Amino acid sequence: MLRCVFLLMCLLHLKHTILGAVTPKPILINGTYINPELGKYHARLRSLARSCLEIKENHGGTQDGIYILTTESGTYYQAFCDMSTAGGGWTLVASVHENNIKGKCSVGDRWSSQQGNDQNLPEGDGAWANTATFGSAESSTSDDYKNPGYYDITAQDVSVWHIPNDEQLRNWTSSAILRYHTESQFLRQHGGNLYHLFKKYPVRFRAGQCKSDTGAVSPVVYDTGDKDSTTKLYGPSAGKEFESGFITFRVFNSDQAAMAMCSGIKPTECNPQHYCIGGGYFPQRQQCGDFTGLDLREAASKQLTESSVLLFYRLEAH
Repeated sequence: MLRCVFLLMCLLHLKHTILGAVTPKPILINGTYINPELGKYHARLRSLARSCLEIKENHGGTQDGIYILTTESGTYYQAFCDMSTAGGGWTLVASVHENNIKGKCSVGDRWSSQQGNDQNLPEGDGAWANTATFGSAESSTSDDYKNPGYYDITAQDVSVWHIPNDEQLRNWTSSAILRYHTESQFLRQHGGNLYHLFKKYPVRFRAGQCKSDTGAVSPVVYDTGDKDSTTKLYGPSAGKEFESGFITFRVFNSDQAAMAMCSGIKPTECNPQHYCIGGGYFPQRQQCGDFTGLDLREAASKQLTESSVLLFYRLEAH
């Protein structure tokens, strides 16, 4: 008898389970969501994209601002999209912000080293070639920033903005001291983004020689400023050692110290620590930091050293 009762209870539970699985509660009635908030959520999911260009081309996004993107593996993150410059579709992936130019490779120097100037750490924190992320899109002018798009997006070109520190997002375009972008599609030759470029050309002490081991160079097209205004942002002596109108990645000085990026210029001599940024170990401690030696021998203007460098990616617009 007890066995029969137990079997009956099991059958009733199984019936309830099966019926529940076969007849889920509806979420739509005549094409309208019963729960409006669920409808909004689904609409957001349908508009998620891998880059700002995809949002522009596939979802009609035309306004500059913060959007939600997703990586190939499904990680969601916020990024600023420039939908205006040169056809739009530029994704902000990183910013280099010098929080204390006198603190050489100290806390906050995420693009060089937060662990001091240590010869046993020739690549510093290695941020140029790893998948660590930090900061937030809206705070890009107040702190270092790096989002998953830095290593996830496959791009062809870069855009660079120099924005005064602590400037609010709504004023970025109007307050920029320099804005320029490449059209050479140079990233195609280097894995499609800076993450792969710096894997190929490591920012590491003694990984190469001045002039002979430069990583990548591309001419730029100016959106704000020009070659002359770029040169004027540096001191007279520094201005004699580079050519404006380019962006250069991974260079070495005469001591074989590596710098990650020379923004807006192409070095012609072996003192890039005075006009390039980012790096690892430097034989001379006073040249270590996100802005290396930009503050030494009046190499760069205060206007430049107190501005953040914002980096964007874009594929070719279709």
